[in-house]
Amino acid sequence: MYNFTVKSIIHDYSVQFINNTPEILNGELKEGDFIIIDNNIIKLYWDSVGNILEKFNYIGIDANEDQKSYQGIMPVINHLIENGFRKNHRLIAIGGGITQDVTAFISSIMYRGVDWMFFPTTLLAQGDSCIGSKTSINFGKFKNQLGGFYPPNKIFIDLQFLNTLEDAQIKSGLGEMCHYYIVAGEEDFFRYKNDYSKAIENKEVLAGLIARSLEIKKSYIEIDEFDQKERQVFNYGHSFGHAIESLTNYRVPHGIAVSYGMDMANFVSVKLGYIPEKTRFEIRELLEKIWKNFSIDDIEIEKFKSALSKDKKNVGKELRLILNKGYGKIFKDAMQMDDRFTNWMKEYFANEL
Repeated sequence: MYNFTVKSIIHDYSVQFINNTPEILNGELKEGDFIIIDNNIIKLYWDSVGNILEKFNYIGIDANEDQKSYQGIMPVINHLIENGFRKNHRLIAIGGGITQDVTAFISSIMYRGVDWMFFPTTLLAQGDSCIGSKTSINFGKFKNQLGGFYPPNKIFIDLQFLNTLEDAQIKSGLGEMCHYYIVAGEEDFFRYKNDYSKAIENKEVLAGLIARSLEIKKSYIEIDEFDQKERQVFNYGHSFGHAIESLTNYRVPHGIAVSYGMDMANFVSVKLGYIPEKTRFEIRELLEKIWKNFSIDDIEIEKFKSALSKDKKNVGKELRLILNKGYGKIFKDAMQMDDRFTNWMKEYFANEL
């Protein structure tokens, strides 16, 4: 269908679209392998994966931000070592982005690196994070401060997992995928905007959007896997988005926070004369559908500035924001957090929400 291979400096890896997860698991698992699985997936899909879990080693985790930390992964590593996991064994992640990060990070440090596979079960993971090699865990209240690059060996995308997602999780995935389409250019963005509503109801349309999202991302990571130059445009919306996530204690899901973040980046881009208001509102018209029912008007400006100042992309006291000069013209810009910037943020929170 949409199967492809991602070229990586670490090791190439395959992406396959499937509709038979239990059968694939049965064929892939070998003695000594360990499954790391979101406990919610165990509850929801026990009828289909329960017999596999009973046959093979598995560790169920609560997929929350506390799990994605040194304190959270220590019991997992301890269980692996105590139960005979070795260098030649593999980890199989079944879950969303947090399960992915936990498994990828552990895989990268266990015995200096073990093979792992990924069955992403959320739209955000299927349409974005499953490729790209990044591993991240949180440090204290600061998101994704520790990590590296360590891709899975195989990725299996089964859209049937999306049937049990809540509306907010679907919107979060669509919000995250949206930034790839703006980066790609006008034709891609308007295709996405036109297909957005249909994709929520129609799995074939959604599969096409997921595949194109990954195709856009693949084209960048194959030339800048370690996020040194070209790939940095994919931080579009993320500096603002990560601040929103942390200040709402993750009440606002990642992709929805990023949707707000893209609008903030576009708002700043208008102020700087990079894009006309018309472009911003063409994009905002879609973003408003994504963030509907998730208000952020209770965020305090000074706390927002403080969270922005801790963004890992900053250089010294200077913000490094990804801004917009038009469809397909997303770029990195340096910004002082001065009175001018503060006043723009005050205006945004007062008049744009």
